[in-house]
Order: sequence, then structure tokens, then C-alpha cells
Amino acid sequence: MQDAQALKDQLKKLMVENLMLQITEAEIGDDQLLFGPGSLGLDSVDALQLVVALDKNFGLKIPDPAAAKEILQSVNSMAAAVQAKLQSS
Repeated sequence: MQDAQALKDQLKKLMVENLMLQITEAEIGDDQLLFGPGSLGLDSVDALQLVVALDKNFGLKIPDPAAAKEILQSVNSMAAAVQAKLQSS
């Protein structure tokens, strides 16, 4: 089982690389919102890219928009979903 902080760092790296963010991994807070007011300001295209990246890197399938809304809230929520997936497989 992967260390939780290492996983969060990996997710941030993935976001910076895949979404071409104009910030560094260090600038993304673990519980910072990714979408909506006061967030990183990601959009629906970013969400789609994150869904694909999570599947490709971790085998995490996000079945529907409701699940995506839940999982893609923050680095913490993505890490929790990845860890749950890793534990169940």
C-alpha cells in the first residue's frame, strides 16, 4: 500500500502535467477545491482529463458525473478514491 502523502504528491504531479496548470505541485493544497468558487478553477475539460488520467494511472474507473463530482473535489478526495480502489483489488 502506497503512503498517503506520496499518493497525494503523485496526484498533484499528474494534475500539473496533464492539465498544464500554471502553478506548481507545491501550490496545490490537499483539500483545496478543484472546481467552483474559491477553487483552482478547473473546468469540464480538466475534469475529463482527470477522469482519463486516474483510469490510466490507477485503474480507477469513474462511472458517472455524480461519482466524478464526489471524487474530483480535491486531491484528498481523489487520493481516498484511489486508495479504496487499491484496497479492493
